[in-house]
Amino acid sequence: MTPELSVVVPVYNERDNIAPLVHEIVAALRSRLPFEIVYVDDHSTDDSVQQLKSLQEQVPELRVIRHLVQSGQSTAIRTGVKAARSRWIATLDGDGQNDPADIPKLLEACTSAAAEVRLFAGWRVNRQDSASKRWASRWANAIRSRLLRDDTPDTGCGIKLFEREAFLELPYFDHMHRYLPALMQRAGWRTVSIPVHHRGRTAGVSKYNNLHRAWVGISDLRGVAWLIKRSRIPRAEEL
Repeated sequence: MTPELSVVVPVYNERDNIAPLVHEIVAALRSRLPFEIVYVDDHSTDDSVQQLKSLQEQVPELRVIRHLVQSGQSTAIRTGVKAARSRWIATLDGDGQNDPADIPKLLEACTSAAAEVRLFAGWRVNRQDSASKRWASRWANAIRSRLLRDDTPDTGCGIKLFEREAFLELPYFDHMHRYLPALMQRAGWRTVSIPVHHRGRTAGVSKYNNLHRAWVGISDLRGVAWLIKRSRIPRAEEL
């Protein structure tokens, strides 16, 4: 059966978070609609791939793709979206901090939304991160919002729902997953932010630090702002 939803999860060295998250996705979706889970392992150095392969025996909806070279989170997401078989894609971070129980909320918003809305972005209203990480995120969101005017309070949230075709038409670059609302709006689509749950890490370690995020964020912001400034949305009809 062709899935109505593809859940794409990028993962790198998250062996202890894989099984709990997969089972939560199944619990949230199996009674609702046909779906698939597409895990993209970004060349983990632990046994994440082995964990995923063993889970495939229990979860027929689970597909596993492995990068032969570590390529980053944005690339892993794009790999999963390209492999997905559904028109609509839900994404989750592989660390378990996003709650799969929020996916139905995004699907309900999609059902009642206007046709031009092609991205439903999670909004972590009660973040369960360290104080320094929350402060850095507020600072980055404020600068991004002022520069890009994307009317999105939280672009860093990993849980999102978007149309596959619209995503694949976006310009691809490393870290693009942090700018999906602005990029979708640049393409002429509308976006909506939906409040979602957020959970603390229970296993593994974060793959980012505040200094790294800030350094790459400055360059990315300048690039996305340039793309928006140079974009043109054509209006045309077939005669």
